[in-house]
Amino acid sequence: PLLNTGFHFNVGNWPGHVDTAGSRNGTCDWLLSSESLRASGDSEGIFLSVAHWYPPHTSCTYLMQGEDGEIVRLYFPRSVTETSRASITNNRCSSFRINRIESPIQPIEGDCGESLTLYDASWPDDSKIIKTFCDTFSKAMEKHDFVSTGNALFVRFESKTGSYSGSSLYYWAHYDFFNNTKLGEPVPGKPCDEVFASWRQTRGWLRSPLNTLVYKQAQSSEDVQCLYRFVTDKRLFARVILTVTNLHFKENPYNQGPCSNCLEDRVDKLVIWEPLPPGANTSYPPIPLTKAAQSGDVTCLCNKHTSSTQIISRGEQLNLQLIVDSAHSALSYFKHNAPLFEATYEFVHGPLCGPPIIQPVLNGEIHYPYYEAIGYVEPPKSIRCIWEIKVNRERDLWLHFDRIKFSSKACDDGIVDIFLKGRLDPYLSICGENVSLVKELPVLSAAELCPDGTDPGVTIQFIGRTSPTRAAFKIAWTELFHLPRNQDGSLMSSRLTEGGTVEDNVEGCGFVCPGEAGLCIPARLVCNGVINCPNLTDYKGTAFSDESAELCVSEHNSEINWIYVGTAIVSVLLLLCCFCVCLCRRCCRYCCGDD
Repeated sequence: PLLNTGFHFNVGNWPGHVDTAGSRNGTCDWLLSSESLRASGDSEGIFLSVAHWYPPHTSCTYLMQGEDGEIVRLYFPRSVTETSRASITNNRCSSFRINRIESPIQPIEGDCGESLTLYDASWPDDSKIIKTFCDTFSKAMEKHDFVSTGNALFVRFESKTGSYSGSSLYYWAHYDFFNNTKLGEPVPGKPCDEVFASWRQTRGWLRSPLNTLVYKQAQSSEDVQCLYRFVTDKRLFARVILTVTNLHFKENPYNQGPCSNCLEDRVDKLVIWEPLPPGANTSYPPIPLTKAAQSGDVTCLCNKHTSSTQIISRGEQLNLQLIVDSAHSALSYFKHNAPLFEATYEFVHGPLCGPPIIQPVLNGEIHYPYYEAIGYVEPPKSIRCIWEIKVNRERDLWLHFDRIKFSSKACDDGIVDIFLKGRLDPYLSICGENVSLVKELPVLSAAELCPDGTDPGVTIQFIGRTSPTRAAFKIAWTELFHLPRNQDGSLMSSRLTEGGTVEDNVEGCGFVCPGEAGLCIPARLVCNGVINCPNLTDYKGTAFSDESAELCVSEHNSEINWIYVGTAIVSVLLLLCCFCVCLCRRCCRYCCGDD
């Protein structure tokens, strides 16, 4: 130091074959970009602490800059056992050590003569400091991930003292970049939750997180959970269609048993449920997964699927949650770019479709377009309506079209599909080229409406791709009771209203439809202006249809409403009395005034 001659010699360990993938500006200011890292062919980059002498007030910076949608991870790995610095004894070699300044050029009093600061920004923004390490009081943090919230992370090394022997903060740091792009709207404070709103996009595609760092950051006691919410407004749409097209979970090395109980087993899974009951507004408290599982309204997928699975919501919201066992999430999926699942979504059933779910009624109608919505809804370019007609148990159902019109004869422009439970393909499809089929619709039996013991019903779908407002139809239906037969083969007429007991006549069976099928309807549906009885066998017997002219005219003529007759007579008498009183008063006034 007196004559500024001589040398200072250190012996230590250092990672071999290290090339920093980036560009250097000056002595030790680096720009480390994701583009440079990809060009080098490495998945991770590395930069090292200053190992040579440097003057006081030295500053070295490292800017890790990713592309839009990327985030940056920085960590100090734990190394293997090697020869420690300035020693021939074996101990564990660390990638991050903090020592006292051994050979300062300009000693100072106080703490933090040398520091290493990490910023969640592209420049040294003091409001976004992630961590600062000082030579006097900080503890090194190895195998800890420092992750940025944006696409840049800035690191600055500062020395007030300078050094003859290199930095007192000895480190080699690894960094890499992760694609943190969200296909939906990100949820603040959640690493992988997303919201898909109909007012932003009516249909789209989603998959498991592109950022595989989420599989490594989970606590060992908590599973990795990513919630995807699909929300709309009934003024726009009333239902959500979610189709899981691909599901590929790896085998759990710690639990290799089969997935027998998807909800209870500790396996990777997809869980789908509706957070709101049908008809509830958004102020209603959402239904948690545990409560939905207790009611059985949950779809759970845990095995590899080659075929797609489609779920149609009954209301305006739908939840999909990815659950991955944290015991193997990092081992199996960290830096595993293949998606764990892929799915598509579509918001359907706009206001022109009307109510999406019709509760069980003896007879009902569906009108398209829904007249109440025509005045305030802009005509869409395409539309998809899905109606769910619920049916009372042990009832047959007869669907019939009172009128139907399509924009063209092409089925691609508009088509009506009728689906039965347990069937993927339509039971019947009607479009412009086969519209004559509506005249021969068969009666759907109770067994066809409820093949699996669940609530019986039928689903009707209309897809209009070209000028959907030019299409119009009215679908009517009637629930039919099937009369049982006696041992001799005759119909058991005791079930009729006039001869049966109260138990036999629940919801009524007062009119036997013509034919040999033994179908009957309540008496109040007779002569109501709508044909409710199908004529399956073109029956030509003496019995009348429920809307035949002979039956309705005779019933109308035979009934006299004496209440109306009495009311009319009383009204006429009162009118005559009032007339007489007025006439007498006028005559008396004239007679008294005449001399």
